[in-house]
Amino acid sequence: MTYSSQEEIISRHSLLWLLIVNIAVLAPLYDKLTPWSMAICGICLVWRFGIFIGKVAKPPRYLVTALAIASAITLALVTSEIGLLNGLINLLILGYALKYIEMRNRRDVRTVVLVGYFLIAITFIDQQSIFYAVNLTFVTGINTCVLVSLYREDVKLKDTARIGFKLLLQSLPLAALLFLVLPRLPPLWMVPQQKSTQTGLSDEVSFGDITELTRSAALAFRAEFSMSPPSNQQLYWRALVMEDYDGSKWTQNSSIKNIEENTPFTTPRRQQPDGSSIQYSVIAEPSNQHWLFGLDAAFSSDTGIINLPDYRLYSVRTVDQKFQYHVDSYPQYAMDKTLDSTVRRLNLRLPDDVNPRAFELAQSFEERFPDPETRLSAMMRYFTEQPYFYTLTPPRVGPQQIDDFLFENKAGFCVHYASALTFLARASGLPARLVTGYQGGEFNQSAGYLSVYQYMAHAWTEVWVENRGWVRFDPTAMIAPERVLEGFDAYFQAQDSYLLDSPFSPLRLREFPLLNELRLTLASIDYYWSVWVLGFDKNKQEKILQKLLGKVTQQKIAIFMLMSITLIGLIIAYSAGLLHFNRGKDRVSTTYLRMCYLLEKKGVIRDKRLGPTDFCSIVEQAFPGIATDFRRFTHYYVALKYQPLSPHRRKKTVKLFLSQSRKLKLKIIKGKTS
Repeated sequence: MTYSSQEEIISRHSLLWLLIVNIAVLAPLYDKLTPWSMAICGICLVWRFGIFIGKVAKPPRYLVTALAIASAITLALVTSEIGLLNGLINLLILGYALKYIEMRNRRDVRTVVLVGYFLIAITFIDQQSIFYAVNLTFVTGINTCVLVSLYREDVKLKDTARIGFKLLLQSLPLAALLFLVLPRLPPLWMVPQQKSTQTGLSDEVSFGDITELTRSAALAFRAEFSMSPPSNQQLYWRALVMEDYDGSKWTQNSSIKNIEENTPFTTPRRQQPDGSSIQYSVIAEPSNQHWLFGLDAAFSSDTGIINLPDYRLYSVRTVDQKFQYHVDSYPQYAMDKTLDSTVRRLNLRLPDDVNPRAFELAQSFEERFPDPETRLSAMMRYFTEQPYFYTLTPPRVGPQQIDDFLFENKAGFCVHYASALTFLARASGLPARLVTGYQGGEFNQSAGYLSVYQYMAHAWTEVWVENRGWVRFDPTAMIAPERVLEGFDAYFQAQDSYLLDSPFSPLRLREFPLLNELRLTLASIDYYWSVWVLGFDKNKQEKILQKLLGKVTQQKIAIFMLMSITLIGLIIAYSAGLLHFNRGKDRVSTTYLRMCYLLEKKGVIRDKRLGPTDFCSIVEQAFPGIATDFRRFTHYYVALKYQPLSPHRRKKTVKLFLSQSRKLKLKIIKGKTS
């Protein structure tokens, strides 16, 4: 067999690694696969396993070609449903799977490995948590082991793994250096948006919507304040403002929607408020929505964020990854101290012939309490004077929703009470609107940040008051004050709400102090990962470089990079055995000479013209008690000095040699030589 034909053969060693890496690379992408793609990948994996155990032959090329064409046609038909980006990812995965069973030589293996690296990068772009980062680093190591197996067929599986992961570890310092010094540039092109399930709050609200969110233990966002965080009762995280009501649901007004749709081209006019502010940063979890979260009145100067006229924060791009932004909130600022006539009419508008009993109640409030603020106080007291109940499982309502709630059921959740108050305020002649967002947060004492979960979703009312602007009124605080003062968990049982559908949620560990500490520690690690790795922007980069280099200049950065790359190269060269440092006598020779000196004290002097083997014979005759041990000691020395040993074998022999030296030395000192 010629050398070239041998070079083309894929060893069983490599085939085994390919089986492992195929599963490892595709498993994190399961949620991107269509059923057809998943079936093709499964067939390819089973077929390749059959080839590995010798039960089936390689598939003919026409079969692979037919599968590829059928896959492409199927993807073309469903791309409109799954989105262009998901369609392209599925196409790449199918190419990876089909090439996997079609491999015939080592060049094909290298192609599969390179595509594997690309798929790992795609997974990390989509899933950037520290758990996935560690997992994907491990998968990268396995993929590297496939390349190692192509050139080191003589080593065992564990030795291939050791070499592969050693290569990966050697590359990490260079990756960290490039991460630190490469400039943070904006994207050169726009990636197509994925069609993914939207999570969290919706841009329309009916009586049952927020109640559904209370069954979710998912994280919505985290916030870290520059100073001490506000108390729980001040944590009203604004997300959406609903101004249109059709009798069954609240929705955003079309004027705001038009501004949102045109955000890439126009910037709404809202100036940054004056006065003292609360400064904090927020890391929003992926929601595939545009709206962000902030305390009133929120303003952000970050690129890619629009400060909308209704005092909300809006992301130009869909939040499909963790997104960090900085906010200044002005709690004393009066929102819209003067109200535009169009906005006034909009927030007084009610549908005809809807909730007549509630309308009559509102009219009675207007007659009895002409002063708006006194009227609003009376409306808020009304919820405590009547037998209302706060519950996650309110009774069903009919077409006249607010009438049924106010006069029949008298039990509901935050949306019921906020909807009723907003309706009553409008019907009594006061401009009012519904606001949705989140209320409260879990404070991580050790890391100093707040975690806000989906079950903390909340709704409240804003009423426009003369000379005060939009003022928040939350009837929930009247019915269930613990919910606002201490948080959701102070009023509701977790087992009956957000843990009901989450049997494996880490929030279940709150009941066990030690495990809860572990949960908070792991959450803190994930938070720091989000802040310092995922959120490593131009400002953080400049601060770190200033600490390292002082005044940052291009010349200093170039010298820093050159010195760092040189140092990393020397370390890699030394670990690979390409570089050696002269330390004088090596450890092996020094240990042997010390043993000879010790024997010289016992009367056996080594002639420098004698070789190790001849000197061993003299020692055996003089000291029979250590003859066997010294013969083994000499054997190791000769092997280390004069025999070609592999790095692994040499390392093992050095350990044996030094161990034997210590054993011999102990016997000689104790006089056990005869």
